[in-house]
Amino acid sequence: MTGGLAWTLDREADTPAGRVAWGMAGAGPPLVLAHGWPWSSRAWHRIIPALAERFTVHWYDMPDFGRSEMRADRPSGLDVQGETFALLLERWGLDRPRVWAHDFGGAVALRAHLLHGRAFDRLVLMNVVAMRPWGSAFFDHVGRHVDAFTGLPPHIHAAVVRAYVEGALAHGLGADDLDALVAPWLSEAGRASFYRQFAQADERFTAEVEPMFGAVRCPVLIAWGADDPWIPLDRGRALHEAMPGARFEALPGLGHLPQLEGPEAVLERVTGFLAA
Repeated sequence: MTGGLAWTLDREADTPAGRVAWGMAGAGPPLVLAHGWPWSSRAWHRIIPALAERFTVHWYDMPDFGRSEMRADRPSGLDVQGETFALLLERWGLDRPRVWAHDFGGAVALRAHLLHGRAFDRLVLMNVVAMRPWGSAFFDHVGRHVDAFTGLPPHIHAAVVRAYVEGALAHGLGADDLDALVAPWLSEAGRASFYRQFAQADERFTAEVEPMFGAVRCPVLIAWGADDPWIPLDRGRALHEAMPGARFEALPGLGHLPQLEGPEAVLERVTGFLAA
């Protein structure tokens, strides 16, 4: 399991939040991958080839992320992302897919399930934003001072984004991966979208679903990079307490991006659950 040859974004879907770029590969039961912030579907590229051997894998860039449309005139907060996820499942004709969610993709998937009635066969929540409080110290700082950051010169903005991405890791990534994660945020539209996400962050979007966690209607695996610098392992354990029927797996030695930092170890822990 190497490389990312199966990852591509060669399809598009129009949604109320804007044009969404997406891709699909493999054969077998449907599996949908939901990325988080400030990532894109590129974060899954190391594990898609192996997953596609067992599942029909769907992935996409959320509106305002990656190669999807970035529009300042349309909101793209977690409420919109949850609605978009639910809409895409309908467009793809997926009644009960398996779902693997990372970072705020967790809140997106949970909102689609608990508020918008989408049924899942099973759900993996990996280093997710799902409970208050969320975000790193930097996330909180920028959110309180967005106007001071939006006018940064492009080269300083690029350095900020790169440092932010690197701050999520317990282990460094190769230059190709790091450059690919940073690149969407360096265009003019990307710079605006990057800070727009801070401005739209609102913990009420998880507060709305937190009391409903006990009503999740499918098997759940909570997998957590144990050395996550952004969302500590204790947050994963707290989520497990709120979902006592879930299974919990710590991923030793991995940070906030387990699927890139340790793809083999992650697949070993998660694939069996997905295939059950």
